[in-house]
Amino acid sequence: MAFGIKKEELDSWKMKVARGEIAFLTHYWQDPRFSEAKTVTKVGCSSIEVLAEWGAKYGLKKEWIHQRQDYPHFDLLGDFQRRILEAEGLHEHLSRFSIRKDDR
Repeated sequence: MAFGIKKEELDSWKMKVARGEIAFLTHYWQDPRFSEAKTVTKVGCSSIEVLAEWGAKYGLKKEWIHQRQDYPHFDLLGDFQRRILEAEGLHEHLSRFSIRKDDR
């Protein structure tokens, strides 16, 4: 279950993904399979090849791409999430959702 984002943020992410841009969407999240995770960042792009190439520079595997509907994306959790948001300069995501080094 996702929460903590506005409809406009989701719509903006979808538009960027559809245009073939690498787009980031971070939100609060609950899933019993990943009870330690409080947030997730979805990194999407309509081009699987562009997304896979982007992910490879962070050690993400192409087979980890969720190919659902029109919005292929990686789900970033935990240390991957924090490290990639830092590397991409997305400090607003880190502060808004209180993602810190000691978070799981």
